Amino acid sequence: MKKLSKKIRVLIADDSALMRKLLREILSRDPEIEVIGVARDGLEAVKEVLSKSPDVLVLDIEMPKMNGLEVLKKLSKLKPTPTVVFSAFTKEDTQLTISALNLGAIDVVSKPGGPISLDISEVADELVRKVKAAARAGAGGISKIMNIAGAVQVARKVKRMPTKAVEVPKIAVAIAASTGGPSALANVVSKLSADIPAAIFIVQHMPPYFTKRLAEHLDSISNIHVKEASDGEPVRSGVAYVAPGDYHMLVKKDLSGNIRVRLWRGPKINNVRPSADPLFESVAQVFGRNSIAVVLTGLGSDGAEGVKAIKAAGGYVIAQDKETSVVFSMPKAAIETGCVDAVLPIHEIGFEVDRVARLRYLSLKARLREGEFA
Repeated sequence: MKKLSKKIRVLIADDSALMRKLLREILSRDPEIEVIGVARDGLEAVKEVLSKSPDVLVLDIEMPKMNGLEVLKKLSKLKPTPTVVFSAFTKEDTQLTISALNLGAIDVVSKPGGPISLDISEVADELVRKVKAAARAGAGGISKIMNIAGAVQVARKVKRMPTKAVEVPKIAVAIAASTGGPSALANVVSKLSADIPAAIFIVQHMPPYFTKRLAEHLDSISNIHVKEASDGEPVRSGVAYVAPGDYHMLVKKDLSGNIRVRLWRGPKINNVRPSADPLFESVAQVFGRNSIAVVLTGLGSDGAEGVKAIKAAGGYVIAQDKETSVVFSMPKAAIETGCVDAVLPIHEIGFEVDRVARLRYLSLKARLREGEFA
């Protein structure tokens, strides 16, 4: 990752004095980061941002006087500031944070162990990486998130009705996303047709609890059914499966020929769990040339090894372009493999996925008519 030419000026907003102290210590250890101030509540956070103009705000969600969501709403009008949400998340908190991401928060880090987290060192490296990513995204990254989120049209809810027999998919679409991903995923998924002849698998780097809320949000704005994946469940066409936070997701074919989701809580890959690489590799193995991979905005290089497997199997690979990516690292790493077939702005990717899935399905049917087996 390219170093910034000056230190990243960070403001910390958390109602716990202990957490403010721990966060200051962790962030200040990195020579590229300078903590320029702290805030004890939401009102103070807004005041400090307006007076000190930090490069990045590290923001707790649950704070007195004004919560994190209200802070973001206020700053979106007064001074948009790249923000990393750092909070102890429960199932009840997740909707607030999904809303925060739609309001322009760059990324999310979960406090381990609750609101007063003494084992914060577990996520220290992740927090530093995401603060640096937020600084690189800058105010332009916030604008991209807001523009992409604003462009998503609420779907007409033309959901496919499930059939009595499980429809085993012949085509698979595997999507990877990280920083800036929730709004990008909403843009892509909302453009897929209700009768798309493919199963869709999504890896978004998010903590536990969030992926279920993300799936519910995507389901509410799309024509297909979107759900958080469950281990062992059979896969159908026209359904999107979101990998649960903290679990890798694979697809496997059983002895009866059914394709099932497999969840695996193995070691982190590319510093993340779930990781796109094992998903892409399993999709390539099961679906071969009927695989489509999509790498969206994100920090790091997750998905780059996986697209090699998709391409080697004869599949099709799409990457989001630099202009619409909040953070271009993941698409860039995929493009540099030489395995990407199309580099597209976010508003074109959903249509391209739909088009390629249909072409692959028609080609498969033609081959089957001619006696060739996929």
